[in-house]
Amino acid sequence: MDNRISPFSRRHFLRNTAFGTALFATRGLLAEQLFETPALTEGPFYPDKLPLDQDNDLLIIGDGITPAVGEVTHLTGRVLSASGSPLNDVTVEIWQCDANSVYLHTASSGQNKSTQDKNFQGFGAFTTGSKGEYRFRTIKPVAYPGRTPHIHVKVKKGDRELLTTQVLIRGHAGNARDGVFASAGDLVDRELLLADFKPLKDSKIGELTANFDIIIGRTPDDNRNQ
Repeated sequence: MDNRISPFSRRHFLRNTAFGTALFATRGLLAEQLFETPALTEGPFYPDKLPLDQDNDLLIIGDGITPAVGEVTHLTGRVLSASGSPLNDVTVEIWQCDANSVYLHTASSGQNKSTQDKNFQGFGAFTTGSKGEYRFRTIKPVAYPGRTPHIHVKVKKGDRELLTTQVLIRGHAGNARDGVFASAGDLVDRELLLADFKPLKDSKIGELTANFDIIIGRTPDDNRNQ
């Protein structure tokens, strides 16, 4: 299964609900537009001091040789406009807690020094190319006290933030009890924040893969054209 509802399948979903029927009675509404990725809170643990190593491999810090603990996951996707155009030269940032539920933030790591995974980078960044693609090597997210497993995502163009959101594991039992996830909107909005974490084909060490496309509504270019 794909990690998200495609524009067609989401329209199909809406057509089969009373709400969807009302929407499609309005000529042109939702036509040929991708559905924007819902925004979610940044949360309290965006790194208060960014690491020196900010590349897209969160499993190895600098020249270290000891990898972080956790299920190795290749997180990939594209950053697209609502019309489906790839967004070039935008920066995708991710941050998440380590396998012991400790974030790269003094309010978290300061209280959990003995359990923090010192080999986990905790934060990474990747700048998209002409196809809007991004990729990270990280760990499958784990639960944090009071939260279902998730990866934080921020998309920026230069110094301007375009979107802050989160990626959650499709089918995880904790999702149903997570208040932040519930705040994303209706059933379809929440579906757009889920990704399948699936075994990577032919991996000898049990790696996982997750694909998550990010759909941005308004971009800096939109504003310049007003």
